[in-house]
Amino acid sequence: MALYAYKAINPSGRTVLGRLDAINLVDLEMRLKRMELDFVNGNTVKESNLFGQSKIPRREIINFCFHLEQLTRAGVPIIEGLADLRDSLETPRFREVLAGMVESIEGGKTLSQAMDEYPRVFDEVFTSLIRAGEETGNLSGVLKNLNESLRWQDELAAQTKKLIMYPAFMGVVVVGVVFFMMIYLVPKMVSFIKNMGQQIPLQTKILIATSNFFVNYWYIVLLLPIVIAIGINFAIRTNPKAHHRFDGFKLQMPMVGEILRKIILSRFASVFAMMYASGISILDSIKTTEKVVGNSIIREGLEQAGQLIADGLNVTAAFERVGLFPPLVIRMLRVGENTGGLDTALMNVSYFYNRDVKESIERVQAMIEPMMTIIVGMILGWVMLAVLGPIYDTISKMKI
Repeated sequence: MALYAYKAINPSGRTVLGRLDAINLVDLEMRLKRMELDFVNGNTVKESNLFGQSKIPRREIINFCFHLEQLTRAGVPIIEGLADLRDSLETPRFREVLAGMVESIEGGKTLSQAMDEYPRVFDEVFTSLIRAGEETGNLSGVLKNLNESLRWQDELAAQTKKLIMYPAFMGVVVVGVVFFMMIYLVPKMVSFIKNMGQQIPLQTKILIATSNFFVNYWYIVLLLPIVIAIGINFAIRTNPKAHHRFDGFKLQMPMVGEILRKIILSRFASVFAMMYASGISILDSIKTTEKVVGNSIIREGLEQAGQLIADGLNVTAAFERVGLFPPLVIRMLRVGENTGGLDTALMNVSYFYNRDVKESIERVQAMIEPMMTIIVGMILGWVMLAVLGPIYDTISKMKI
């Protein structure tokens, strides 16, 4: 389906402008007619987004799940609940999505089928869980689990952003200080040192060469990291081998790699537990969760585990052979499988990793500040040693 910007006339004769998803202009006209609007014209709209994802904030989806869960638990029909939510939303795009879903359900589709029409808003895991909730009659429970999972993802994203923002800010400060010293401060000091007429030591020569490079080729210093980043991004998007190697490199990075692995496995365990508890088979749950882990290395491990389970191995033995989880988690899975509470065991795995991720992020945050301070101190120490060393030698000779 495509997104159309339309112009229509409402029953009172006023012009209405909006956007709606439709298969083509004929489908758009039929949808508007069911909304008691007379179609005038419409054009497709290209959704522009740098990362190719929906512009709808995650918190809007969280509120949607919470309110829809409350409405379904209270016995309110889906169509009425969606209509009420549509009228209370602040995001125009999400309001248009719900309007299209209401229309699809009125046309005979289920809630999950209506969500399938908007894969950029509701991913495959979301729609699969909703479908399972409809089939088992536990839609409100599924919505509650989805709400809790999305809230955890939002909290984790906030913590990760907090982890990244401070080093990014300090990095900008360090780059600014280095540029100021190399382009303005060091040349003035170097000219003074040269006028003293004494032999320049090695560290001062290195500083002078570095300063001259910054002065003459400052644009290279600024553009080179950007060009490298663009080149790496292009290679990752176009070359599967480069993408695979980059995913492996991310997992091997000091401190950050281990946190990333825990985040991915926690997400997998949480989603797997929700799908399995909703009545979806183990193999289907693993196959679906392969698409949400976001790392080709972990995805290959899950594919291998799924194949082992399909060949007759139990879940615990399959994950143990693949080596995705540590021994403690494997024991938790074994107990859950033996007692018939695999979904509970998986939720405990998710809780285990969630707590570990929070503690790891806090430790990294505590280490970042002294590390950045040491880096800045080393740069300043090198500059001061290279500049003040010759001056001190000259003063010492004058005293003699």
